[in-house]
Amino acid sequence: MNSLQPPKNEIGNRGITVSRMGFGTAPIGSTKGLPKDQAIAAIHYALEQGITLFDTAPLYGAGYAEKVLGEALQGVPRSQYVLSTKIGRDLDESTGALPFDYSRDAILRTLEGSLKRLKLDRVDLLLIHDPDEYVEKALETAYPTLDELRSQGVIRAVGSGMNQWQVLTRFAKEANFDVFLLAGRYTLLEQTSLEFLELCRSKGIGIMLGGVLNSGILAMGAVPGATYNYAPAPPAIMEKTAAIEAICKRHGVPLSTAAIQFAQAHPAISSLVIGAISPKEVETNLNSRKAQIPAALWTDLRDAGLIDPKAPLPS
Repeated sequence: MNSLQPPKNEIGNRGITVSRMGFGTAPIGSTKGLPKDQAIAAIHYALEQGITLFDTAPLYGAGYAEKVLGEALQGVPRSQYVLSTKIGRDLDESTGALPFDYSRDAILRTLEGSLKRLKLDRVDLLLIHDPDEYVEKALETAYPTLDELRSQGVIRAVGSGMNQWQVLTRFAKEANFDVFLLAGRYTLLEQTSLEFLELCRSKGIGIMLGGVLNSGILAMGAVPGATYNYAPAPPAIMEKTAAIEAICKRHGVPLSTAAIQFAQAHPAISSLVIGAISPKEVETNLNSRKAQIPAALWTDLRDAGLIDPKAPLPS
């Protein structure tokens, strides 16, 4: 077994097992000029290192990420990976437009398009993508459609992916969701979602955690041009990041390494979904997960008031 290989974890209550670190394809869709061979090499390297969860969406590069992922997975036994994609942004192949549409017809059309691009006959996890302004539509139309697909065996699990936990809390209470992809709301910088995570844990809802580097600032640090929530980081975030980074440096730990290990420590988290565009980035992420971090770093951060006292600390 390769020393980098991440452990496995059950996600939800549907008998689906995934690696504790997953591969996100959003950067493959958004990185301009990225050679396709490099992206495919990153996916193949991830598979070789034991990563089994791959997350994508029509939105990522207007279908490009799905196409690359589908090509990379050709010839790989279907039992060796778990694939997550999304509905709600229906791709028009001729124009590349991605309007919000959570109707039944759009969901079926979007899934059909995803399967074509992925060169697959099924996906494992199907998520309602960013229904922030369409909560009622998601509950009244999208969820019942996905529930039907689940009961038919077309998909294995129903979920939703968002950059907020408030709407996901409502979803958890009002419907039978299996998994959520929560991006950016449980990180070394922000732990506002603790009650939501405990709710999901109590209901057996699996959590894929994305955005653990908060759009970049927890990778590059509090430097000019640092981004947070897909925008230039505001002064308060820059100040907090600098304080966290100072403690990390005192203990000889890279900021991104601390961010990854902190995020994966919460028992509600089934898998971290971290994007990569090269084998080297995959290797770096896996190494960060296993690096030795002194316990004193976490207690120093907590004592300084930089992390919520209720947040679980890595052991």
